[in-house]
Amino acid sequence: MAFLIRDGVRLHYQVTGEGPPLVLHHGFGGSWSAWRYFGFVQQLKDHYQLIMPDARGHGLSGKPHDPRAYSMSERIDDVLAILDELRIERTHFLGYSMGGLVAYGLARRAQQRLRSLIIGAAHPYEDHSWETFAGVDGSNPAAFITALETALNERLTDEVKANVLNNDLWALSAAAKRKRPSMEHVLPAIALPCLLYCGDADARHAAVERCAKALPSGRFASLPGIGHFEGMMRSDLVLPHILPFLAGQERGA
Repeated sequence: MAFLIRDGVRLHYQVTGEGPPLVLHHGFGGSWSAWRYFGFVQQLKDHYQLIMPDARGHGLSGKPHDPRAYSMSERIDDVLAILDELRIERTHFLGYSMGGLVAYGLARRAQQRLRSLIIGAAHPYEDHSWETFAGVDGSNPAAFITALETALNERLTDEVKANVLNNDLWALSAAAKRKRPSMEHVLPAIALPCLLYCGDADARHAAVERCAKALPSGRFASLPGIGHFEGMMRSDLVLPHILPFLAGQERGA
């Protein structure tokens, strides 16, 4: 494991594997270990150097309780700081849910650092669903879960609830309070190969598909019968789309 300090916030990340660099950015309430637990690392590490950060507020990274610490600008700077620390000029980037939002942000501000984007269950359109966290501060776990289920329009399994609650809920509540303005304007300017995917039981499915069509080089993969959290858990359904996409970029396709 490795750490760096950026503007007073500790950032934890893991690096494993050999090959072209590939950043794996987890979603809200997760950590880098989700990529390993759900089988992504095993399938990718023999072909790529995997850089897996714990986003601020998550895992072993610092957990500010101030919503101002969770702006998109801060999240982008965190990723760039890790790339700079590792002396990586350009990388493939796979982001799921919250990690997908970071991908759109990176494409807007630092596209020259990216080789391709893979985005799961995230779109750049204005999103008011997270306003359910307006009165949530982390002191009441049940209220936190209710707000999260409402934001995602999805009931959580007991396993997912346990994983989410094994976090600093004050930090996650602060992160959830950040407004999610539209980044739609960046889509025509993303001159990168992009693969977007989403479960067709995920409330975001139509918006993610719409986004893929708006990208100059966008592809879309629909996962049948899969909800939001399952899209992170089912590497067996996701990797058959990701692996050939990445291989095609290495061949220059």
